[in-house]
Amino acid sequence: MKVRQARESDASAIVRIWNIEIRTGVSTFNSQEKTVDEIIEQIQTRGAAFQIAEHADVVIGFATYFPFRNGVGYAFSKEHTIYLDPAARGLGGGRALMKELLQIAKADGVHSLLAGIGSENAAGVRFHAALGFDEVARVPEVGYKFGRWMDLILMQKLL
Repeated sequence: MKVRQARESDASAIVRIWNIEIRTGVSTFNSQEKTVDEIIEQIQTRGAAFQIAEHADVVIGFATYFPFRNGVGYAFSKEHTIYLDPAARGLGGGRALMKELLQIAKADGVHSLLAGIGSENAAGVRFHAALGFDEVARVPEVGYKFGRWMDLILMQKLL
């Protein structure tokens, strides 16, 4: 398992992994698929805040953070996203990605890292809790996907 900063050449693999979750999963309420150009732009602008995990030289997942909200008062709070290829779950890639991302965020001056998790994503809630994230809010019926309303759970870790 290798974790490293994402490169533009990783964009197709990231798009493949992310779009699987967009099409079939409940961890994101987004139904608009990502594009290679969109991911290349994120890789370029986020730098070290965009990490990928490789296993046997294949990208198996990614994690990135970005502003939580607009405004200077939120400058030290970031939200993150992490996704793994479904076939790669259980290999330790998620923990390795988050360990690296947490170190980068702390070095970058981030004070608060947040995760917005669909309430139907019990595995995502357990994963974040095991990493020391606390549930700080539950927002009822703010997401709509697959013909139903879903709650959003906000989890936070102070760095």
